[in-house]
Amino acid sequence: MSSLTAIFGNSEEKTEDSDKLMELYWNRAELKKEFAGMRKERYRLQDRIKEQEGKTARIQQKVDHLEHLLADPDWAHNVVVFYQLRGLGKKSERKLARFAEKLKQQREQKKRKSLLVDWNEECKVEAQAVKEQIVLKRDLVQQLEDQLQSEQRRLTSMNAFTRLFRGRSAMKHIDSLATQLEVTVQEAQLLHNNLEELMNRKPPDHQGLDIATKRSINLFIIAFAQQLYIQFDKAGIAGLVKESTEKGAGAINYGTHYECQQIIERIHKSIERLEQVTESADLVKKRAMMLGERAKFSGNDDVVPAPESVASLIRIDANGRVGEKDLNIAGENYWGIWSVFSR
Repeated sequence: MSSLTAIFGNSEEKTEDSDKLMELYWNRAELKKEFAGMRKERYRLQDRIKEQEGKTARIQQKVDHLEHLLADPDWAHNVVVFYQLRGLGKKSERKLARFAEKLKQQREQKKRKSLLVDWNEECKVEAQAVKEQIVLKRDLVQQLEDQLQSEQRRLTSMNAFTRLFRGRSAMKHIDSLATQLEVTVQEAQLLHNNLEELMNRKPPDHQGLDIATKRSINLFIIAFAQQLYIQFDKAGIAGLVKESTEKGAGAINYGTHYECQQIIERIHKSIERLEQVTESADLVKKRAMMLGERAKFSGNDDVVPAPESVASLIRIDANGRVGEKDLNIAGENYWGIWSVFSR
């Protein structure tokens, strides 16, 4: 036996060696997999570093360009005007965004309130129907209890001779009444449970605004964006504000130092007027209604009107007179309007 072991080896030792080889194989596979993941992560980080270096270089280039402009006395006042205009443009974007968000919240609350009113009314109707059934069941329970007591008294009052002939049918009738009473009590209890469940039921989740409401919101947003334009147009800087949000510093020459000072004064007046623009003004509502009469939508599910269908700037003076001019507020994305539309 020992000679066979010496020739062929021990089977237990072979199994143990095989298990060790398999363990080494899987450990090596896991290490290769982990190494591949680390190499992939290294490449990703290298790409991120290159991307960030590119961004840093571009920012440094802008800073150098701005320093050069500020160092030039013929351009320094132009740079000031540019950033004043851009700041006014950013203020306009924020004001439009606040208006849009407030309007959406108001419509959401109104829709939610309307749904709650309808839901509460439905609950009241259902609860009233259940209450009426409970009253009927109570009356029936009372009738059955009275009949059962009456039959029991009648059976008790029977003499032995009468009970011999009528006792069995009387007992069947009593058993039938008792069964009806038990079933009716259970039905009444079930109705009570249903009523309690109904009273504790939570209102349904709000599913969001419908298409018609979203369209209305977007028309109001366009109307308010037009109101902002009109405020800047009174100072003659509406186009300059829009241009400053699309171009870089040094791309626009606003003129001499004196001309730049004049523009800055108009910017300050426009900032004061901007604060006075009210989102609840009747003019905005009237303009939104007029836009709604002409707005066209590409499809039944679209909520943002086709820009060309609302490409008229509507002015309404203090006497209610209406004037118009071609201006595509939505199409030219004034004040970042596309980012605040209701979807």
